[in-house]
Amino acid sequence: MLPYRPPVEDTMFLLKDVFKIHEDWAKWSQFNEVDLDLAQAILEQGGKFAAEVMGPVSQTADHEGATWRDNEVYAPLGYKEAFDGVVAGGWLSLTGNPEYGGQGLPAVLSIGVEEYFWGANTTLWLYASLTVGAAHCIDVFCDETTKTNYLPPMYEGKWTGAMALTEAHAGTDLGLLRTKATPAEDGSYRVSGTKIFITSGEHDLAENIIHLVLAKLPDAPAGSKGISLFLVPKFLVNDDGTLGARNSFFSASIEEKMGIHGSATSTIVYEDAIGYLVGAPHHGLAGMFVMMNAARLSVGIQGLGAAERAYQMASDYVKERRQGKAVQRPPDAEAEADPIIEHPDIRRLMLMQRAFTEGGRAFALFVAHQIDRSRFAEAPEDQVEATKFVELLTPIAKAFLTDRAMDTTIHAQQCFGGHGYIRETGIEQLVRDTRITQIYEGTNGVQAWDLVRRKVLMNRGEYVADFAEYMRSKNTEGPYKEVVDGYIDEWLECTKLIMERSSNTLEFAAGNAVDYLELSGLVIYAWLWNQMSGVNDEHLNKKYTAEFYFDRILPKVPSLFAAIRNGTDSIQTPESAWF
Repeated sequence: MLPYRPPVEDTMFLLKDVFKIHEDWAKWSQFNEVDLDLAQAILEQGGKFAAEVMGPVSQTADHEGATWRDNEVYAPLGYKEAFDGVVAGGWLSLTGNPEYGGQGLPAVLSIGVEEYFWGANTTLWLYASLTVGAAHCIDVFCDETTKTNYLPPMYEGKWTGAMALTEAHAGTDLGLLRTKATPAEDGSYRVSGTKIFITSGEHDLAENIIHLVLAKLPDAPAGSKGISLFLVPKFLVNDDGTLGARNSFFSASIEEKMGIHGSATSTIVYEDAIGYLVGAPHHGLAGMFVMMNAARLSVGIQGLGAAERAYQMASDYVKERRQGKAVQRPPDAEAEADPIIEHPDIRRLMLMQRAFTEGGRAFALFVAHQIDRSRFAEAPEDQVEATKFVELLTPIAKAFLTDRAMDTTIHAQQCFGGHGYIRETGIEQLVRDTRITQIYEGTNGVQAWDLVRRKVLMNRGEYVADFAEYMRSKNTEGPYKEVVDGYIDEWLECTKLIMERSSNTLEFAAGNAVDYLELSGLVIYAWLWNQMSGVNDEHLNKKYTAEFYFDRILPKVPSLFAAIRNGTDSIQTPESAWF
């Protein structure tokens, strides 16, 4: 696999020239000491670590995989040393609460670095990534003693986090879960049950693993309203913060998967494991969604990282591989064959990759900045507005980023021809590793339904209308301003149609949710591409990719809207048995 090149220059272009994020940092007391020089230093250091330490062990880990033996899990060779570098670099503490050892930096910088880590080595970062969300959940919902004992080692990376939700019979429908938590006399709980598909639930890279486990108390109401959240450490933590005895849960097995071989995906069995309630009884979903929403954005970035690496590999290959003669070959050309980048279809594939990868980076950083704005903006009304935007955009970010990442890795593989189908080049690994991003942390169909039902119908389109108004306020110049305004109108019209056709039944909304999410993503990317192409960037040449996006990709919006207008009879009419 070719070496990874972190796109620091493009990240800085977005932070500085497109979004001018440093202007907000200067106004917010939390970040008034953060400037572009610091941002560039963090991004460059993170990119260097990703390229030089994480990247070289990615392909070997894919071949070796994680190993399970006697209820213990072992990461691939080279991962312990690389993970120690994560710890030494303080990469898990970037956005952590400074009161407990975190660095308190903007989420937008953390997301920028995280893209590089995902791009360099997906499965190594999977051992670390959930720690950030778990730590944030503990910071929001736990008492002072718990935060004092747990957050510092989690920020350091000495302890990692895991999220234990899924059971064999309870995936998307968490109300069906059967894991039980029984109160003990000392105020703790005894957790019993079996969870499956637990990423990094057991491994040998950290001193302790902190599980956040969904379970039901004896008096729990039925369904999702009866779910509670529990902190269940692999090793118990003494009052002074030192480690005690091992808790009573273990990895019964790890899964053999299509991709992400280096990541251990465990079945975890809890046998009266000692746990501690997080938040209020029967309100576990509130805590879980703090972690889940962070995980969903992170998975979107995972897709983005893979897409960037796939593009880099394809870019190198298509300029070196010679096959056939170009249709617009110069008359004096003497070579027996031309580089395949001269062929129109290869150019189309490369431009598709670039449009969605660079557009995706802009989208990811925009959402991350809205997270910062929702927490740290000085004006309360700005925090309220940004919170709405984050809620609206999170399902789009998770699904649209990963759907387009899957497209991108396949387009990159196609550029390799037959060489893309063999292991030697490494591009097929990116295709396999990216596929899971459309599935875990809520399938992309579930994201679409969450978008339509909770973010559109439940507030009568308010979030979409507010964000559309915000987009217009920022769409004051650029070569495609009028085009973007027209597509924003079309998005609003489509939103209105879904609300009107869903007043009596949800079938119309449910059947059109995926198309609506894709339409939303395409319009948002158009808005972002207009902003990017409006900046004078002769070196990055955004204008070429923007022209392709508006000519060849954005016209898909009317066809999606037409499909939505056609309704869902063709989906709903066949009897289930017909399938």
